[in-house]
Amino acid sequence: MDFSIASILMLDGLTNGAIYALVALALVLVFTVTRVIFIPQGEYVAFAALTVASFQAQQVPGTVWLLLALAITAQVVESIQAWRRRERWTRILGHALTRLALPLLICAAGWWFAGMQTPLTLQVALTLALVTPMGPLIYQLAYRPLADASVLALLIVSVGVHFTLTGLGLLFFGAEGSRTPSFWNEQFSLGSVSVSGQAVVIFATATSLIAGLFLFFDRSLRGKALRATAVNRTGARLLGISADGAAQLSFLLAAFVGALSGVLIGPTTTVFYDSGFLVGLKGFVAAVFAGLTSFPLALLGALLLGGIEAFGSFWASAYKEVIVFTIILPVLLWRSFTDPHGEEH
Repeated sequence: MDFSIASILMLDGLTNGAIYALVALALVLVFTVTRVIFIPQGEYVAFAALTVASFQAQQVPGTVWLLLALAITAQVVESIQAWRRRERWTRILGHALTRLALPLLICAAGWWFAGMQTPLTLQVALTLALVTPMGPLIYQLAYRPLADASVLALLIVSVGVHFTLTGLGLLFFGAEGSRTPSFWNEQFSLGSVSVSGQAVVIFATATSLIAGLFLFFDRSLRGKALRATAVNRTGARLLGISADGAAQLSFLLAAFVGALSGVLIGPTTTVFYDSGFLVGLKGFVAAVFAGLTSFPLALLGALLLGGIEAFGSFWASAYKEVIVFTIILPVLLWRSFTDPHGEEH
């Protein structure tokens, strides 16, 4: 292997590592705030890429019907609970109309623009608008009733949510894969290495989003509330921070990050309805490097994982996935000996 090949592999590893970093940051955020190991994070990635592909084909994307179904189901559950609390039906109806207004508007916009030849930027905006609200809705349906359950119980729920979303992805998108057009078709030369415009877009977008997330957690009131909830849930409640509100916000941010990752990864590979699982799993491996608690270490782990994957595919392409997922074993072993832990009650 000469320097030019190593440079190409390193560039490829950094490109993939940037996507894994976004997924890993979302996983760490959700876990620290809610104690949920959110296995379905990769489904947001696949749904977003397939939604853009549907808009490109001038077809109504499956996420329109999925968001509509999630919104109506969540509101029906909420209304039943309000009725059991003996709230007035006028109040229940008013809340239902208010909460359904935005999802219905987004679904109507997605359905309306699907049959038109729209610019790629509008398709991306509609995709983010369709996928992002799924985060809080999934939390309301699957996790809110078990907010105080053990981590193991929440993990089992995550597995169930993953299989449910995968089945819905097959139902709404079909088994055929799709690939979206590149955002920037230019080619740049850095010595002997050729850098595509799409790689530049991925680096720039991922870097901007990561910087924005750090500023959000460091400067904004809501970001500080999330940090407080992540550090001490009981203490945050005593200070008046709503644990439920923090959980919904964390799921909202995770869905947005996943959707943006899907938009970025769509032009680089063919995405299928179940492609998100591998992406999410690699993001989880990167998050494990950080013990599911540290954002900087998750970022470092994702970049390291991308490099290992790139060089592993060069030396032994048939065992690329084996190499990637095997490196988690020594990390888990090391953390088992170094991190204090006890039995959860």
